Amino acid sequence: MAQIRVEGLKKAYPANLAVRGISFSVEDGEFFCLLGPPGAGKTTILRIIAGLERPDEGEIYLGEELVNQVPPAERDVAMVFEDLALYPHMTAYDNLAHPLHLHKVAPAEIDKTVREVAKMLHISHLLDRRPDTFSGGERRRVAVGRALVRRPRVMLLDQPLTDLDAWLRQEMTGELKRLQRETGQTMIYATHDFEEAVTMADRIMVLNLGGVEQLGSAEEVYERPASVFVGGFVGSPSMNLIPCQLERDVAVVLTRKQLGLKIPVPHLPESVPRDLLLGIRPEHLRARRGEAALPAASVSLEATVDIVQPLGDEQIVDFRLKDGTVVKMVAPLLLELAPDDQVVVEFALQAVSLFEAESGRRIAASLVGEASEGKRRDRCR
Repeated sequence: MAQIRVEGLKKAYPANLAVRGISFSVEDGEFFCLLGPPGAGKTTILRIIAGLERPDEGEIYLGEELVNQVPPAERDVAMVFEDLALYPHMTAYDNLAHPLHLHKVAPAEIDKTVREVAKMLHISHLLDRRPDTFSGGERRRVAVGRALVRRPRVMLLDQPLTDLDAWLRQEMTGELKRLQRETGQTMIYATHDFEEAVTMADRIMVLNLGGVEQLGSAEEVYERPASVFVGGFVGSPSMNLIPCQLERDVAVVLTRKQLGLKIPVPHLPESVPRDLLLGIRPEHLRARRGEAALPAASVSLEATVDIVQPLGDEQIVDFRLKDGTVVKMVAPLLLELAPDDQVVVEFALQAVSLFEAESGRRIAASLVGEASEGKRRDRCR
């Protein structure tokens, strides 16, 4: 296994700049995730690490070795592609054995390794069958096994679960994480699905248009998004954003006059611009009817119920605030709400994120506190 280090990576194509000078490292034995929408640069980064693309600038290290000029076959990196690319005329056994034949491994060792990997991935019953008889999950297990048989220093997985049904994707994410823990394999996994990332990854790097928006644990990325983009892309439903302004006449306060919103925010530096966005996760909202005692360090806003979407044991409720802003709340089904109900929505200041409206970048969250550890939920579907 090996550590990976990427420094100052850039890659441009005639139509776009795919990777914009990014740097990151992956520890030996880490499950690292590249998360971003299509066109974010995920596949390009994997292909450069594998040696299938040459960077315009930057350096790639496997362990302490600079591998920019090392051919793909000599990097000891295995890659599982989105389209899997199994050989249709070969049985599962032969697909698994093929990389070992290329490396001239002894026949007895090939047989032993193939059967060990097949047992680990629960595909021993497929060894005498061809890919056209496999289910979607079986095809992916064989593809992962083919990458794993030669025990590469690094395994790269490029959106291998994209077209699977939700239940099968959930099963496969669990299998991949179990496999990574059992083998200690260094893995980099590219996906556009936050649920896959948070289920498996030790750390997540969120990409957008070839640049890094944020790198951290799932908890950090979810609770303390570094930008409006991360707040919107990570989690489902995405983070609510309410436009606000800073007023500095007497005391520094965050206001939205149309909503009657006025929040003291002491200790903000002068460099913070006037136009801001207040971010709050849907599960941090609460709703009530009529007057009630408001908890300390909380905000309440009048709202009208717009849409109610039941989802199993919970529901997603859209509220329309007085200025027309729509916010979403995740609530239990026991909370009975119907369209046109008049309610008050509340949230705690400790759960708030603040962003600059123009740049979309986060303002130091300590100014308004951080969401309490016990309230975090992975809002992903």
